[in-house]
Amino acid sequence: MTVVLAKRGYKERKHGAPMTNLTERQQKWFASVQASLERDTGKTLAEWVEIVKIECPETKPRARQVWLKDTYGLGINRAAQILDAAYPSPDNWDEPQALRDALWTDPDAIAILNAVEAAVADFDGLVPTQRKAFSAFSSKVQFAALRPIKGGGAWLGLAVSADSDLRLEPAGKEGWSERLTSKTRLSRPNDVDSAIIALLKMAYERS
Repeated sequence: MTVVLAKRGYKERKHGAPMTNLTERQQKWFASVQASLERDTGKTLAEWVEIVKIECPETKPRARQVWLKDTYGLGINRAAQILDAAYPSPDNWDEPQALRDALWTDPDAIAILNAVEAAVADFDGLVPTQRKAFSAFSSKVQFAALRPIKGGGAWLGLAVSADSDLRLEPAGKEGWSERLTSKTRLSRPNDVDSAIIALLKMAYERS
């Protein structure tokens, strides 16, 4: 499922028009992300886009993020979500569906991704993001990430210590946030069991 994205922001087509290439489940996911933004801030994504375009005097992405934080108290993930919708880049990096499709090509790995997405779908304030090498999940900060493994399966990175569960090991060198200090290999969707869901919840609550 495409998510947020561009560098971290949630991308909406024409500020509300549905992405027709998404499955029903993916569209529900996007709707939950948009609803979360409106619930947490009191404004829709379209309203935030209008505010930024009319009020923000800055021209550089970082300065716009700082402006949103200083003026409205928005965190980096929410700011990126809004700015990506307000100022979409023509660069492919800012096309989350293209990034997702290029990264997740193996049907079994996609099934694992879907299982992880389903496990975190109800987390309040969830900000899913898509990067070139992995799919990530954030609250105030990143708490989990998933990347496919060549040959099958996927690595799940978590913002919990490696000694939290016997299935975890040190993350080592990975492209996701340094907060994700542990990881576990998932070979099938059923590996996203109650223990993994509990670890996802623990990582989320610490973020």
